[in-house]
Formats: sequence, C-alpha cells, structure tokens
Amino acid sequence: MDQGMDSAADVAARLGATGYLADQELATVVFLASRMQRPLLLEGEPGTGKTALAEALAQSLDLPLVRLQCYEGIDASQALYDWDFPRQILHLRALEAAGDVDSDEAEKSLYDERFLLARPVLAALRQAPAVLLVDEVDRADDEFEAFLLEVLSTWQVTIPEFGTVTAPEPPLVVLTSNRTRELHDALKRRCLYHWIDHPGLDREVQIVRSRAPEVSEALARQVVGLVQQLRARDDLLKPPGVAETLDWARALTYLGAAELDLASAAATLGALLKYREDADRVKAALDRMLAR
Repeated sequence: MDQGMDSAADVAARLGATGYLADQELATVVFLASRMQRPLLLEGEPGTGKTALAEALAQSLDLPLVRLQCYEGIDASQALYDWDFPRQILHLRALEAAGDVDSDEAEKSLYDERFLLARPVLAALRQAPAVLLVDEVDRADDEFEAFLLEVLSTWQVTIPEFGTVTAPEPPLVVLTSNRTRELHDALKRRCLYHWIDHPGLDREVQIVRSRAPEVSEALARQVVGLVQQLRARDDLLKPPGVAETLDWARALTYLGAAELDLASAAATLGALLKYREDADRVKAALDRMLAR
C-alpha cells in the first residue's frame, strides 16, 4: 500500500504537513514499509514520537487510524472480535415470541454479522486501507506475539462461527515498543525496524515551532536547551520527551513568558516533569542550568 507515497522525500513532506518532522532515515523506512507491505517496528525511549508517527501517517494519507493498546494479559479475543451477547439474547427472545422457530436456524442466526463486534485487528483488516497502530507491544506476552505474527503473515483471521476475513489490501502497520522486554526474533524478522532517538537541539526546536507556532523562536530554543540538559542527567526517574517539551513551551507562552527565567521555569515544571523526586532535583539545580 503506497497510497501515492512516491519517495522518502514525499513521506517526509506529507508528515511535515501534519507537524511531524521526520529525518531522512525515518522517512526512508516508512516509505519502504509502505512499498514492501511490511509492518514497521519502532523502538525507543518513551516520548520520542513513536505513537505520534502512526497518527501523523494516518492523517497525512487520509486513512482511518485503528489503535490496539497492548497491556499485560491481553489475548487474541481482545484484539480480534467478540459477540454482542446482550443483542443475541434479545434476538433469541424475539424469535421465541414469534413462535415456530427451528433451533438450528435460530442458532445460526445468532452469528450474523450484525452481532459481530470487531476489535482493533479485525477492524483494521475490514477497513483497509488503514493504519493499524499496535502500541507498546512489549507489554504483551509471548502468546500474543505469536498471534500477531500469524495475522501479520497472512492478513486474515478466521472466525469459526462466521468465516474468514481477509483484508482487501494489507493495512499499514506500526508497532511500538519501549523495550521493557525483548521481542521475539520471529516478530522482528517480519517487520522493518527503526530505533527513534530523542531529536537533537535544532530538530527539536523545529518540532516546537512547527507544532506550537505561538511559541517564539527564542523561547523555544531556551526551553529545548534546558530539556536537552535534563535528558543528559542520569538521576531522573523519567526524562522528558518531546510531548513534555511542547507542553512546557506552551505553558510558558500562556503565562506570557518572553524568556525562560528561574521564576517561570519553577512555576511550570509540572508540565515537564511528572515525578515529585524529579521536580525536586531539577528545582534545586535550575539556577545553575539556566546560567549555562
């Protein structure tokens, strides 16, 4: 499914139009995943833009985005489909009220498409072309990985009571992982792979200016400079990601701050840091960091 994406440069331009600034390597792997009809596995620290890439792809291609949020204990049925049990019961009662119901026909009618609840994977196959985001796949277990591998290999699922559903064309699949555990080689081999790092200073300034044009160039550069210092520390529980950089820059702008000073920085740290211990450590060092 190339959806008119003619080159890596075209991918970068389309993503850029949504406010997502992709470097050459990322734009290239997205282009290849689209052309080769292969899932794209993105790994990296939280807040580096993995989920945002799938959202930007769907927007740039004008395709539906179907999101499957993984978590510990998720199983195939929660990703595939379920039956609308309350509606099935009402249907049976209606048949009984009408009288003269053949039991075999009644049972068969319970598994009509109108009672089928499509979960994300099935929904993506039926809606294709679409973008399927499998978010934080590293939080699921081995059995779920095996299920995903089967679906991504055949682009179809079989529902015993209903039949086989095959995608008219493969969806563009983006899997994200924060690398809380290693994924199996079989799943990785099925995918094209890319590690997303935090952006450098100039690129992050560009991202802030693109996503939050109300933030001045000078303030954006000060904010990003301090955020980059924070990421270089080894004593923070959760270093800020790009989303937190954007929140902090917007918060400062809403307060009317023309530049980053000690008072405005300390007052708005809640937009940047989400742990009390991190906020205490940074507040104690803010004057030194701002002086750099």
